[in-house]
This record gives sequence, structure tokens and C-alpha cells, in this order.
Amino acid sequence: QVQLVESGGGLVQTGGSLRLSCAASGSGFSINAMGWFRQAPGKQRELVTSITSGGSTTYADSVRGRFTISRDNAKNLHLQMSSLKPEDTAVYYCNAEVRFSVSGLRRTYWGQGTQVTVSS
Repeated sequence: QVQLVESGGGLVQTGGSLRLSCAASGSGFSINAMGWFRQAPGKQRELVTSITSGGSTTYADSVRGRFTISRDNAKNLHLQMSSLKPEDTAVYYCNAEVRFSVSGLRRTYWGQGTQVTVSS
């Protein structure tokens, strides 16, 4: 069983900063890529940023230079968000591409989401 639990969301003023974290729990698997997605009201879920097991990162144009993704001990994911804007308001979801050690099966897991609200 794989679980992803996010933390760190909240309310912040424009220009402020927040740090999101995602902790993966369970055993018998390894994690390849991890990422952060977000979904604003009335909009589709979109990829914000991702990081591979090798440390390669991608960023959406809208957050590049303001957000920084990082991983530690292969199962914990973080998102440092700076210079926040009202348009960053959304529910942020952690995502992990998992490979099970015994079966070799791959599966994608999602966290429950954490609300980020940026006030103008």
C-alpha cells in the first residue's frame, strides 16, 4: 500500500512564500518521478513541476523562477513557492510514479491535496 500525504498549504498574501511537503509511506516499491499538480476552481488539473529519481526537473512556464521542487531520501517531496500570485490559488496535489519491487508493476499515486490561497 502506497500513501502520499501533503502538508504545508494555507493562506498567504501576494508576494509571500509557502513550502509544501509530501511524504510517501509504504514498502516494497521505489519511486521514479514525483511531481506537483494543481487544480483551480473550474479549471483542469495541471502539472506545476516534476522531478525524476535522478534529479532532473521540469517547471511550468507560469512558475519557473518562483517555485523550486526538491526531494530527500527518495520518498519525501517538497515545493518551495515564492513570489506567490493570486493566480497560484489552487488545490495542490502530490503525484508519484511507483514501481513495485516484486511484480515490477508501475502505478501512479496521488495525495489528497492541500489548499493554497493567495490573497490580493
